Amino acid sequence: MLTTEGLTKRFGGLVAVRDASISAAAGDITALIGPNGAGKTTLFATIAGFLKPDAGRVTFDGRDITGMKPHRICDLGMVRTFQIVKPFGKLSVLDNIAVGAYARFPRRQDALTHAATIGRQVGLGEQLEKIAAGLTVAGRKRLELARALATNPRLLLLDEVMAGLTPTEIEEIVPIIRGIRDGGVTILLIEHVMQAVMRLSDRTYVLNEGRIIAQGMPQDVVREPAVIEAYLGPGGAALAQGFAGGVAP
Repeated sequence: MLTTEGLTKRFGGLVAVRDASISAAAGDITALIGPNGAGKTTLFATIAGFLKPDAGRVTFDGRDITGMKPHRICDLGMVRTFQIVKPFGKLSVLDNIAVGAYARFPRRQDALTHAATIGRQVGLGEQLEKIAAGLTVAGRKRLELARALATNPRLLLLDEVMAGLTPTEIEEIVPIIRGIRDGGVTILLIEHVMQAVMRLSDRTYVLNEGRIIAQGMPQDVVREPAVIEAYLGPGGAALAQGFAGGVAP
């Protein structure tokens, strides 16, 4: 459904994303992982039209969308969430979700009806009339997810939707994400919570210093020496192997 070919994004002399090629198959949950500063959010922003690539190509459902504006990409059925959640604090949860719903439902009552359905789907059914500023971190994350989902996407890009959540809150949101996929929405997600990546993703890509350094099944990718060293630093793979073998460092 989605492919990037040789995607590159520079900021002056810094190459944030370098020759990145990934794909997300229809009906799958594809994960993009990597250490902090690897370029994951920049890659997302370039895919979704918020940044223009310096090289490479983005194809969505067979159509070249490279450099297309975000609202046009949304019209085609792809939308992203943001790592830093910024709800309209003075509006209700329902009205916040309706902001996304208006992309498909121009009549207010239709948008509100759809927004309420989406709110219940992500576990916000009892908080729809609550002012968004009063939500917890977990509630704001669900609201961000709901606003994107309310646009009726076919491909949903999730940027660290579990960041800042407690283990219990992560346990609660994992089946919600799986349910969204089971409802027909393909998902590409950035995530640092590895237990969630292992449970959710069908395929995983690893980005480090702007480059894709590994790809495959999540349980295989996390064992690759290059991936271990990306997280632990030089010598990390040997250190991890020593621990696995019961050898003290």
